[in-house]
Amino acid sequence: MIYKNFGDLKLSALGFGAMRLPVIDGDDANINETAAAQMVDYAIEKGINYFDTAWGYHAGNSETVMGKCLSKHPRDSFFLASKFPGYDLSNMPKVKEIFPRQLEKCQTEYFDFYLIHNVCEMNINEYLDPQYGIMEYLLEQKKQGKIRHLGFSAHGEYGVMERFIKAYGEHMEFCQIQLNWLDWTFQKAREKVELLKKHNIPVWVMEPVRGGKLASLDEADEAALKALRPDESIAAWAFRFIQSLPETTVTLSGMSNMEQLKENIATYEEEKPLSEKEMSVLMGIADKMTKSSSLPCTSCRYCTTHCPQGLDIPMLIGLYNEHILTGGGFLAPMALMAVEDEKKPSACVGCRSCEAVCPQQIKISEAMTDFTEKLG
Repeated sequence: MIYKNFGDLKLSALGFGAMRLPVIDGDDANINETAAAQMVDYAIEKGINYFDTAWGYHAGNSETVMGKCLSKHPRDSFFLASKFPGYDLSNMPKVKEIFPRQLEKCQTEYFDFYLIHNVCEMNINEYLDPQYGIMEYLLEQKKQGKIRHLGFSAHGEYGVMERFIKAYGEHMEFCQIQLNWLDWTFQKAREKVELLKKHNIPVWVMEPVRGGKLASLDEADEAALKALRPDESIAAWAFRFIQSLPETTVTLSGMSNMEQLKENIATYEEEKPLSEKEMSVLMGIADKMTKSSSLPCTSCRYCTTHCPQGLDIPMLIGLYNEHILTGGGFLAPMALMAVEDEKKPSACVGCRSCEAVCPQQIKISEAMTDFTEKLG
């Protein structure tokens, strides 16, 4: 197992994510506790020492199951992370209620790592609002030793992360972002890494395989990668990409079965970063994937000056592209929760004034209609 230094700690470069544990009959809330325990035992046996759970994973059952699975192992043999669930705005006033309950569910007296969860457009104002006392409370828990290291996770855009860091950066010891070879440019992960590097905040990685999307590619792209590394699985390329970024510390993988766990552990037996040629080929595949399914908006903003509704069309097209590429998912709907109803895709009146000045000749009105339908 590869280990990374974090202060005086040595963390396994591969972290065990508890968002996609094995379940029974496809029911996300019904975790297969026997299978999960076997996976946790095997992970520890093979050197994984970082385990990540959260209040909302598996309909609230992940923390409880992980607490059971880890309780039979010495507490100093692993590092446990959980998160404050600000993805649900109704939780904002409840930090004093939720945090102690998380400790109980996880059967622990402290969290080695604790994150302010999912900082994004939807909740940034609430997270920064002192009336909720979230940061004040968590810093007090850190002072009492119930949190060893405090950080945050972010699905939001660069500007949202920048606002959060400006407010709380001095207290943040690490940051967890969605980082993979597809999102390096598509979601501007490169710029987010640079932002964190500028503020000396170590990078934790989530969604390295983008929920499994990067574990299989079309036949031609897989052949191109196999020609470069015949013995490497397609999924392993996602981890080798992360291993090529010196800013990263822990890479979380949500593994649903023993086969995935064993394959990922094998990948992390040694570092094999990508060569310049390999990186170029991989970025070429990423570029092709995004261009084939994305509208070619350059954010010139000519459209916004001609929209009678005052819609932020480039922003909406960016979310539309994300939604199309992912085949749905939660990111676009979550971001749109922060947008007023009269500024959402459904507010487009189809006048096509924007299209008359679009240099890329994008059929914007059709995209807004399609986006509205896909969002339900």
